[in-house]
Amino acid sequence: MSSTPFRVASLGIGWWSDVLADAAGRTGGRVAITSCFTRSADKREAFADKYGCASAESLDELLADDTIDGIINTTPNHVHLETTRAAAEAGKHVFLDKPIANTIGEAKAITKTCADAGVILAVGYQRRRESQFRWIKQRIDAGEFGTLVQAEANISRDREGQFELGHWRYTAAGMPGGVMLQIGLHYVDVLMMLLGPIKSVSGMASQLVLPGDNPDVGTLLMHHENGAVSSLSTSYASASEYYLMNVYGKRMSAYYNLFDGLRALKQGESEHIPVAIDAVDTLAEELIEWADAAQGGRAPEVGGDGATQSLAVVMAGIKSVAEGRHVEVAEILASDD
Repeated sequence: MSSTPFRVASLGIGWWSDVLADAAGRTGGRVAITSCFTRSADKREAFADKYGCASAESLDELLADDTIDGIINTTPNHVHLETTRAAAEAGKHVFLDKPIANTIGEAKAITKTCADAGVILAVGYQRRRESQFRWIKQRIDAGEFGTLVQAEANISRDREGQFELGHWRYTAAGMPGGVMLQIGLHYVDVLMMLLGPIKSVSGMASQLVLPGDNPDVGTLLMHHENGAVSSLSTSYASASEYYLMNVYGKRMSAYYNLFDGLRALKQGESEHIPVAIDAVDTLAEELIEWADAAQGGRAPEVGGDGATQSLAVVMAGIKSVAEGRHVEVAEILASDD
């Protein structure tokens, strides 16, 4: 890891920009927030005061600042292409909040514009960095799981009364597929990391509790290219927050949930073995990785291509819900929708 501070600006000020700025503050000075911009003068001045950084009066002013190495982009999904292109053309590396875009066409364009400009694009998928998933991945790669056969996952939260009706994050136009894209995408990424690429998807979704025009419950059934099958349930309408990821192999299986932690069971044994794992600052870690990739000229763990693949899986699920059929991920990737 380089000891040179990576100077960045926050573009788009909202609750997640503060979460990432807080994470930058935990990088030991490796990633430093030095400026910010959003159209609301009140929001950017409040952010600048909170984090002790400059406040640019325009995007052009921000991007013209030669002291800024990169941009943390938390703007709404529908302007990811516009804002990322502007940053890339100004020679700024980009850390982009997931999803990469709302359409495959824009995701491809974002990936290409960064590659053409020679800047590093990293997309925020911090869940894959959690210790339980790293432990499982290491043992899959070592062959301890044997043939991977199945996985089941759940990511749920209670959002009743906790979101602003009409905010872009909770509308069909701003976040297509609702909960499936907004939080389910994280576990799609984890399932792809563990079990490999996904070939086809069948989806179901409902709107049961929350107001608005978007599903608050959804399930994806996925067929991986290696033949394994996985399922993912997502919800904003459950009684409480919950996370689960069970991965089944022929020789070993692993079971994780929010309350019981990680356990493992080997073929022929009858008792689950608790697995002790260390807590990881996933957000700080991914920002450091982005900075190292940018200054070292290497690819981050999740760049534009990987983010486009996981987006395509969720889009296949959305299309499956709308059309009542199994959808091939290749069909989605071949389209710009």
